Amino acid sequence: MTTRSIRTIQPIRVLIADDSVVLRQGVTSALAGDPEIVVIGAVRNGLEAVARVRAEAIDVVVMDVEMPVLDGIGALKEIRRTHPKVAVIMFSTLTQHGSRATVEALTAGAADYVAKPESGSIADSLDRIRHDLVPKIKAVGAGATRRPTSVTVPPTRGVPLAYRPSVVVIGASTGGPNALVELLRATPTDFAAPILIAQHMPAGFTRTLAERLSSLTPHSVAEATNGAMLSPGQIVVAPGDYHMLIAPAPGGRLQVELNQAAPENQVRPAVDVLFRSAAKCSGTNALALVLTGMGQDGLRGCEAIRKAGGMIMVQDEASSIVWGMPGAVAKAHLADAILPIPELARILGSSRGRTGPIPLLLSKVPGAATR
Repeated sequence: MTTRSIRTIQPIRVLIADDSVVLRQGVTSALAGDPEIVVIGAVRNGLEAVARVRAEAIDVVVMDVEMPVLDGIGALKEIRRTHPKVAVIMFSTLTQHGSRATVEALTAGAADYVAKPESGSIADSLDRIRHDLVPKIKAVGAGATRRPTSVTVPPTRGVPLAYRPSVVVIGASTGGPNALVELLRATPTDFAAPILIAQHMPAGFTRTLAERLSSLTPHSVAEATNGAMLSPGQIVVAPGDYHMLIAPAPGGRLQVELNQAAPENQVRPAVDVLFRSAAKCSGTNALALVLTGMGQDGLRGCEAIRKAGGMIMVQDEASSIVWGMPGAVAKAHLADAILPIPELARILGSSRGRTGPIPLLLSKVPGAATR
């Protein structure tokens, strides 16, 4: 049975939370014509949203940021605490470029965000809501309505491998900011290799993301700058609207290179661009992690890393908001390990303070690569 036919039987159940009656009616109208979505209610504030989530089976909450009684971020944190499988999409005028509220929500566990239409006719606004919001509802709500159809991860069976990563590259999209918080919180501060992160975000968001990661984890994280030299333990995030690459530097060192070449996989920064550069510069010493996200950005880059002899790990389906990017790598049999975030962090932590080859225990699972 296909995913689409399953969703037709079990439509994604959506709750709308917004203090504007016009927006509540507009979003309800925009979603009403899709057979894969059913709007089960609309509430005026975060407190009412939390109560409905506790009382009913809900898959996705479309949540405004600014609301009376309890705002959207407060409601998000409470829903994540009591119902972590419910996906929350932030929907607000505050979710524009550079909005700290957006990044705060994403690092607190929001699955994604969509900006409210700020101008145009009612018809134009409804069309924009359908175009921007519907695909994201379907992506993040799919986990609540599908049956497991992909790789199943059994208990870890250790396969000792001698490996020393000189660089770690991470790719993420939908759900990525919260996954990065969880990953970096569990990664020791004396990690021995630089970490470069390509998170799908527009310009104006990534500097705030780096600041949030610095405040929420024990690490210092910065937005990458062109020409910056890479050092052990350094963590950088690709700036929005720029591809980030690893390039050779004098003295056998590595440095960051930024460019605005054409988007790949319809995004910039693209994970594929970063991963290919890691394969070229670090070869067998490159370790790639693919975290939650829509689409398959990172797949071609993982093919390059595999060809160069590097290692690849992906987030497992159960802990991913959307198993698109990691699932594509797993299904292509490129992953050396398919693991939840805590296990990925454990493997990263095993390299701290090392100066030579390190033993990593990578999970051998159905769909994982055979070396």
